[in-house]
Amino acid sequence: MTIMTKPETLAARARIDAPAINAPLTPKPALITVEQAKAMDVARLTDLFKTHVNPGQLHFMKLLGFHKIKIERAEGMHYVDQNGRKILDFFGGFGSLAFGHNHPKVLAARQKFQEEKRQEIAIAFMSQYATALAHNLAQCSPGDLDMVFLGSSGSEAMEAAVKVAERAAGPKRPKIVYAENSFHGKTKGVLAITDGQLYRADFKVADNTVRVPFGDINAIERAFRSDPEIGVIVLETIQGGGGIIQAPAEFWQKLRALCDQYGVLWVADEVQCGYGRSGRFYAFEHYGVVPDVTALAKSLGAGKAAVGAMIARREVYMKAYGTPKTAMIHAMATFGGIGEACVTAIEGLNVLYDEGLIDNSAVVGSYLLERLEAVKAKYPKIVKDVRGKGLMIGLEFHDFSQTLPLVLRPVVSVLDDKLKGSLSGFVGSLLLRDYNVLVAFTEYNRNVIRLEPPLICGREHVDQFVDALDDLLSRGIVSIVKDFVKSQMN
Repeated sequence: MTIMTKPETLAARARIDAPAINAPLTPKPALITVEQAKAMDVARLTDLFKTHVNPGQLHFMKLLGFHKIKIERAEGMHYVDQNGRKILDFFGGFGSLAFGHNHPKVLAARQKFQEEKRQEIAIAFMSQYATALAHNLAQCSPGDLDMVFLGSSGSEAMEAAVKVAERAAGPKRPKIVYAENSFHGKTKGVLAITDGQLYRADFKVADNTVRVPFGDINAIERAFRSDPEIGVIVLETIQGGGGIIQAPAEFWQKLRALCDQYGVLWVADEVQCGYGRSGRFYAFEHYGVVPDVTALAKSLGAGKAAVGAMIARREVYMKAYGTPKTAMIHAMATFGGIGEACVTAIEGLNVLYDEGLIDNSAVVGSYLLERLEAVKAKYPKIVKDVRGKGLMIGLEFHDFSQTLPLVLRPVVSVLDDKLKGSLSGFVGSLLLRDYNVLVAFTEYNRNVIRLEPPLICGREHVDQFVDALDDLLSRGIVSIVKDFVKSQMN
């Protein structure tokens, strides 16, 4: 028998069963609010970092003294810590801060986007912002580099670059040439062409690769000639993790000719050295050549968003994904081309040219090199080499034993390999502690300090940094070591 229930009875029951407004049934965990995060002190920050983020990394931060600092805000060329101390940024987020911190025009573009509640996730519909950014990147790129894939990181951009090249090369030419001391990312695909055991660890990586010395055109030609399965070569135009390593102009010109001769596609990794850092938009433009595929990231997000891009020649792109059947093989992911990130990148590109930052990188970079060469000449037993292009510069120290008095060198030289990176670490730590200057280091050659200040860097910032370095090195190696040891005891 069916029991009839009055409509008003059902409505009353629904009201009883429904949860009360502002009284959710799911209990809220012990979450930290935004304001609580902002107010967090260094001790609490350290404890949470150790517990939830990376205790091993904290070990190295403590060695350098970086764990004592909490950044409260950042503007232009400077960080400001919890004590109001201004720290000159010659690290630049490994080249991701072309505009310095919180450029006002970039902030304004983002704020307007938010206030007008514009579309953010662009999957179902076309995005005018992603499309405009792709157009702008094509306009900035030489030759017929004009097909763009947008992602969120350098690794993602390089994954896209390798995939489009491999598909265009075809299944009969699956092998990829890469260079010693290369760094192309930590994701699983590009890990196979990242030449670092630290990052590879014991992961199983793709084995369709051929390794050659960086800048050795003869080795590349031998590889091309002997192995017809090679279809792609991937190279950083300037090796960042390798210690700011360049190849001469004739290498790149011969590489382009060899790739054309053997039908090999050249992928230029410009994630770190591109976007004006070398004094040209792309570093390969210094050599009058154009690759088949390239990749950008880092400063493409204008220091406020995670944006990466692969830019390919139309012919290469269409071979890989040029039909309706293949078009979705590597289409943009959920956060590729996200609205506010694209607006940030669009504004950044306009600022890059409007404010002459590519030219500034070339001019101020030359001045920085000039001043560092003088430091090298003044301290030849400490500074081994100065090299780079634009505002991407490496300062290499001698092995530790070579900086000591002659009588101590034979004893200490047996420890040089274990001590690699110690002097650069001592100098970097003391520059921060005593001179309020932040620098970076390199992955493979640990004797190198990496300098990648924002492209807004002026001569006065160069003078501040180099004067600090000069004063520090004037203490002498023994005093530098003693001062560093004292810093570890505080």
